[in-house]
Amino acid sequence: MLEMRQIAKVYRTELVETHALRSLDLHVREGEFVAITGPSGSGKTTLLNIAGLLETFTGGQFILDGQDVSNLSDDARSRLRNLKIGFIFQGFNLIPDLNLFDNVDVPLRYRGMPAAERKQRIEDALGRVGLASRMRHYPAELSGGQQQRAAIARALAGSPRLLLADEPTGNLDSQMARSVLELIEEINAQGTTIVMVTHDPELAARARRNVHIVDGVATDLTEITGRAPVAPPTPAHAEP
Repeated sequence: MLEMRQIAKVYRTELVETHALRSLDLHVREGEFVAITGPSGSGKTTLLNIAGLLETFTGGQFILDGQDVSNLSDDARSRLRNLKIGFIFQGFNLIPDLNLFDNVDVPLRYRGMPAAERKQRIEDALGRVGLASRMRHYPAELSGGQQQRAAIARALAGSPRLLLADEPTGNLDSQMARSVLELIEEINAQGTTIVMVTHDPELAARARRNVHIVDGVATDLTEITGRAPVAPPTPAHAEP
């Protein structure tokens, strides 16, 4: 699903050159649930942004779902991102002036889908995360956990092959965090590939594989600990 080879990312100004990633290798199989850990400033978010085609990289090769994205144009990257990748952010990133139905609808409109198909996808996604009865509510009318579930619904409505989560429970209390993580695990069990950045070792332990980043270099902790990697689950159903 995702293969990065010798990925480098350098931020340059007139006076400073910062190496965010250094010859990073990462391979994620379809259906895996991988946790990315590491200290602040280690390159975790940069890695996630590159994986989500939100940032370009300075060197190396990146193959996403069999396609080399290294030299794609901005428009081609945007199309690929919209078709194959879903995002879950720590801050939810819901639009406060739109109700949940319309929040989930926003990325679908960019695909040019017919209104009837969008409506069905939105209702299915909100139902899947337990918010079918709240679809006309606004973000401010929901708890933090409900807002994060709405953000997950927005990602799921596009039927992504790859779901990227950046500290998805960072703004939640322990009970809400547990509920959201269980939902993410359920989504993974149904066949979606998930890469999650987290600073919480308990959350990382729930993933099937852990990759640790320090100073822009990735180390697969599964190989170090000798723990056998868990095979990805067989999808419960195939998306049409």
